[in-house]
Amino acid sequence: MNVLIGNAWPYANGSLHIGHIAALLPGDVLARYFRLKGDKVFFVSGSDCHGTPVTIRAKQENKTPQQISDYYHEEFQDCFHQLGFTYDLYKKTSDDKHKRFVTDFHKKLYEGGYVYEKSLPQAYCNQCKQFLPDRFVKGICPDCGKNARGDQCDACGSVLDPESLQHAQCSICENPPEFRSSNHLYLAVSRMAEQLDEYVEGHRDWRKNAYYMSKRYILEGLRDRSLTRDLDWGIDVPKSGFSRKKIYIWAENVLGYLSDCYTLCNQQGLIFEEFWNSAKQYYVHGKDNIPFHTIILPSLLLGRSDVELKLPDEIISSEYLTLEGKKISTSGNWAIWAKDLLRGYHPDSIRYFLIGNGPEKKDTDFSWREFVNSHNGELLGAYGNLVNRSLVFIEKYFEGNVPDVSYNQTVVQSISDCYSHIGQLIEQGSFKDALGTVFSLVREANKYFDQEQPWITIKTDAQKCKETLNTCVQIIANLSILLDPFLPFSTQKIRSMLNMEEVKWQPVKISARKLGAIEILFERIDKKVIREEELRLQQAAQTTQ
Repeated sequence: MNVLIGNAWPYANGSLHIGHIAALLPGDVLARYFRLKGDKVFFVSGSDCHGTPVTIRAKQENKTPQQISDYYHEEFQDCFHQLGFTYDLYKKTSDDKHKRFVTDFHKKLYEGGYVYEKSLPQAYCNQCKQFLPDRFVKGICPDCGKNARGDQCDACGSVLDPESLQHAQCSICENPPEFRSSNHLYLAVSRMAEQLDEYVEGHRDWRKNAYYMSKRYILEGLRDRSLTRDLDWGIDVPKSGFSRKKIYIWAENVLGYLSDCYTLCNQQGLIFEEFWNSAKQYYVHGKDNIPFHTIILPSLLLGRSDVELKLPDEIISSEYLTLEGKKISTSGNWAIWAKDLLRGYHPDSIRYFLIGNGPEKKDTDFSWREFVNSHNGELLGAYGNLVNRSLVFIEKYFEGNVPDVSYNQTVVQSISDCYSHIGQLIEQGSFKDALGTVFSLVREANKYFDQEQPWITIKTDAQKCKETLNTCVQIIANLSILLDPFLPFSTQKIRSMLNMEEVKWQPVKISARKLGAIEILFERIDKKVIREEELRLQQAAQTTQ
């Protein structure tokens, strides 16, 4: 089976924080799992480099937008590498291959019958001397009276236009903008309403936030979307009369999934359209990106009349991750930055917590206390302890040789029977349940070790002791496969200790063999770290006040 997994493209104007990582980790779990199954996987993403926020950051630091976006692109790549993300291609929207693909896509889109020209007022800030993207206009929502952006009111969910806001202000300098008439290309999303509604209705099995948010947009009435913007930094509009405009970022960043897939197909001698249309597709992101994947991307695909391109299949849309009970705020420095977290903590500890306690179906909270307790209690106390005490026992009493005896068939079969169930949970996006199911096996294995008491039977019944240890080796070997999508670093260590060959997503049996060098999987985290990290977080936030 062909599988395409698209992680959202993080915006290259600032560092990644734990909220970003929590939303994107499921993509790597899926990619690792499907590869273990033997499927053809394209796991793709990249850095979103264009748009006003990047240019603003560039002005603040007296640099070019290219320099700013390149800097964060490199930082993102490094963070993802340290976390074990196995992207087949991680690009950037300023990459020439992406720009060429988008340019060609838009040329054909303009010929598809869904694009037209229209002149409408656009917010212009005389103080900043630039046109403003809708989201860079703030004011009062005309529907509910709460604070809102020019594109949407987060309080009531209404889709807005900047000119409809009351007391509109520029989000950069807070001066009121003026509205100048400007001619742009528009995609007639409203004409696709029936097709989009049928598409969304065909995916009622999506996560609730994806289905209901998409349905709400459709029921409230889809509005046509501008494809172009008066900007200096971005991809040129491939149409005469629009030389001073750029393609609006929403109309080119989601095409990154296609441009990455196209590049990989070219590299591997595959036909892009055939791979795209045959692949099971997963799109992984936070809930604020839902409409871009369930309305906008499908609209762009439907807008092409020259070729039929499959619409997204599975939407893996996370809720929000809070931090110590409060909303993460990058401007307020109330955040844990991925690069900082990786300096002090094991990548599998980060992956375990953000998957097992992540915002899969509801908002969840990251606290340093829970993070440390999770590491010490589950990773070290249960998983690491099972592996260490089993293999160290073999090393001590059997000279590092896995006992060449039978093992407890019932115990090992109970784990073998879980492959299908855990795989189904992963495929349907239930990563918490999948990881929890594996760790229930870890706890059962520890109970088995305790009940069999090999430290006693080594003296009273050597044959039973050997059977116990061989059984534990079989359990650990299978856990190294079941946990590989979630905890790749520690599972690789286990396979090295057990001298295991390349594995697949299927039960494995370990024959008698000599163990490799025994390694500790996890070190205990001193609980004093909790208070130190809490103080560091509070002090960082105070510096911005």
